[in-house]
Amino acid sequence: MSASIYSTTVDAESAMTKNGGDVELLPFVYDKHGGIIIEMTSPMDPQAFSASLKSLLSKWREQGIRGVWIKLPISLANLIQSAVEEGFWYHHAEETYLMLAYWLPNTPHTLPVNATHRVGVGAFVMNDKREVLVVQEKSGVLKGLGIWKFPTGVVEPGKI
Repeated sequence: MSASIYSTTVDAESAMTKNGGDVELLPFVYDKHGGIIIEMTSPMDPQAFSASLKSLLSKWREQGIRGVWIKLPISLANLIQSAVEEGFWYHHAEETYLMLAYWLPNTPHTLPVNATHRVGVGAFVMNDKREVLVVQEKSGVLKGLGIWKFPTGVVEPGKI
């Protein structure tokens, strides 16, 4: 993937659904935020793609997955309509692919906007007793590891 937001170190998995007796595969990996990335590389019938996608979205919703991404190369542009009809929206496009996104919960999505730039901040806070403020992550790769760090954050577009 072109941006580290979508990178993963998890091995690829495949999910199968049956559509008219044929088994169709949608290759996916879990991203580092607990979401799913479907990276299509092989041609597929749009109706079979739609049926497989619908089945997987239902399964992932039950599992508590929140964000789902589909990376479609230009050669598979025939699958865009099927994805959009399932509720995916355009996230960004590069020279060779389109990235679509979907938010499964019935809450406002927290998926990052396409990166044009990113403003981040880190803070070192010390009180008059020389105690330093540290925090633990509630989500992401450091969640649950017992790692303490300085508070950090990013500014979302339109918030400045």
